Amino acid sequence: MNSFFMILGIIFLLYAAGNYYIALRFFQCLRSIIEPYSLFYWGGYTLFAVTKIVARIGRKNFPGTFNTRMTIFGDYWLAASYYFFLVWVAVDLLRFLNKLLLPQFLLLPYPSMVLGFSVLFLVVALILYGNWNAKKPRIRKYELTVNKTAPGLSQLHIAMISDIHLGVIVDKDRLEAIIKQINALHPDIIFLVGDTIDEDVKFFIEQEMSVTLGKLHAPYGVFAVLGNHEYLGGESDLAAEHIGKSNIKLLRDEYLMINKQFYVVGRDDRSAKKANGKRRFPLYRVMQGIDHELPIILLDHQPYELEEGQRNRVDLQLSGHTHHGQFFPNNLIIQRVFEIDWGYLRNGEYQVIVSCGIGTWGPPIRIGNHPEIIDLLITFEK
Repeated sequence: MNSFFMILGIIFLLYAAGNYYIALRFFQCLRSIIEPYSLFYWGGYTLFAVTKIVARIGRKNFPGTFNTRMTIFGDYWLAASYYFFLVWVAVDLLRFLNKLLLPQFLLLPYPSMVLGFSVLFLVVALILYGNWNAKKPRIRKYELTVNKTAPGLSQLHIAMISDIHLGVIVDKDRLEAIIKQINALHPDIIFLVGDTIDEDVKFFIEQEMSVTLGKLHAPYGVFAVLGNHEYLGGESDLAAEHIGKSNIKLLRDEYLMINKQFYVVGRDDRSAKKANGKRRFPLYRVMQGIDHELPIILLDHQPYELEEGQRNRVDLQLSGHTHHGQFFPNNLIIQRVFEIDWGYLRNGEYQVIVSCGIGTWGPPIRIGNHPEIIDLLITFEK
């Protein structure tokens, strides 16, 4: 517990230092405008910076419309402050290199009102684009072959989405639009691969999203697994109950044979242990009794320990979780964390598809990637 609070304290200090750095750079560049109102500037900036933290603390203690609006504003501020920090660091680095390599030429006059407003307008433009982009899901098509026979079935058309994060940001209206896009594909089967609900189940319940989710339809049905965010909210069982009300079959360390043609295996999320102390079953135990002559599709929210799927002769694993970093340059870090953070991987007969997701966590921003619906066609050949 002490180490947790220590890590939390370090994160808070880094966040505070980063925001002070941003505020100071703007103050220096726009001093002639800001200085007469310094108290309002620093006080207002501090309010912006702590909005997300206050809203998070007040989520359970002071729920309501005002707290919801604070949460939304705080999410936008997180993205804005992130890019303000990166841009100001880039400016300072260029100034340093300018002085070091070309001291006779002043390329970036500083402090400068033009520079201050340029940084402001650049980041505002990025946030506006990222918000627009986050609401425009694309259909990403894959075609692959599984070297097994599914009796009476030569091809299987799958629609797969992950990381909807239904809640304050991704609301019922967004969900309606997503469902229309999925149903328009006319898939044989639909998979929701985790983080369907964004922590707080109450928004899902209040907006009756289980009814909306129930509009998904496919001949073989709709199947889902939980993700880490259903556990982060501390109400994973309640989330599971309301997903189940959508006529969706939720798989938690279990499998089903579909029409005696193929298997769908659904793993509980690996974060279950931290949330409730229950470690998920190892995959070999989950798959006990499976006939490996039939195709096996595994749904696992987080694409960790892929060798376990290969070792247990899974044919296709479908995952999400990574968001492909959600906004650049986070993807450069995420690529080093996961064996595959987005896209398609094949290792022998074992194949993996990782979606970057269709929703957003925190800031409703996507820069450097697009929300997506996976449109997958499997051909069975032996």
